[in-house]
Amino acid sequence: MNFTIFVFSSLAITGVGLLIGTIELVYLNQVFAQKSFTRKILYKLALYILLLLLITVITYSIAASIELNTGIFDKQVGHKLWAYLLSLTNLSTQLQLAVALGASLFYAEISENIGHGILINFFTGKYHRPTEEKRIFMFTDMKSSTTIAEKLGHIQYFELLRAYYADLSDAIVQYSGEIYQYVGDEIIVSWKYKEGIENNNCIKCFFAMKEDLRKRSAWYQKRFGVLPTFKAGFHFGKVTTGEIGALKKEIIFTGDVLNATARIQGLCNRYEVDLLVSDDLMKSLAVNGNYQIRSLGENELRGKKKNIKLYTLA
Repeated sequence: MNFTIFVFSSLAITGVGLLIGTIELVYLNQVFAQKSFTRKILYKLALYILLLLLITVITYSIAASIELNTGIFDKQVGHKLWAYLLSLTNLSTQLQLAVALGASLFYAEISENIGHGILINFFTGKYHRPTEEKRIFMFTDMKSSTTIAEKLGHIQYFELLRAYYADLSDAIVQYSGEIYQYVGDEIIVSWKYKEGIENNNCIKCFFAMKEDLRKRSAWYQKRFGVLPTFKAGFHFGKVTTGEIGALKKEIIFTGDVLNATARIQGLCNRYEVDLLVSDDLMKSLAVNGNYQIRSLGENELRGKKKNIKLYTLA
């Protein structure tokens, strides 16, 4: 094989991969966000097949012109391209690509619907048997959600929630969090202990989520006439993780830490703060010098015998 053609082909493949990834993340996910599961896959598949066909025509023509040492619009290049497009080799390759692409899109959409990382856990059977593990939890709650819902009405409020969830998702993925549950206007985010404390990922996630909403404030004001924001509580501890359910299986966490985190988040209004972190978690984090830390003393959590010390950060 001509070395120049080999280098060109390698660069072309890399470029195509980056192009498709960018289109998927930046453009198509937003364009087809309102489409049904099936239509989203079919529309994306059709677009990608057309895109790959166009890229094949362009790159093959360039490679053929290099091999024949002639211009890209030369008749020889056209004949060679046409013969290649109708060849069994190309048709079988296109079929394989279409099947692989369809499977990838199907997996991606399923993963997006049940949660990133959750699908692979089902496939591997990681939590088929209950497993004890240490996890960090963040319970978030939209502020003044009842007032906002009454102002907007059910349909508009649902649309706001959809946008709100989407805008908070990037920060959660960026800082290695996993969305455990959506409960009305609440989002429960979880980290494996090591991933959550590494580089203060869990705390950085909170502030990144706040910043992402702030950047979209003008859009929310124009679209809904309100700016959603939230408060959050952090805690960590041991949970039992496993698959549960008969008609619908889920991977769930059980343990006292979830109730405690919910109670911590519920104290945000009392102290008029947006963030509360338990003393146990603060001892595991390296936040000194990076944030303004204020102790709020010991607090009694409803249903808990032992008081817990809380902090807020800014």
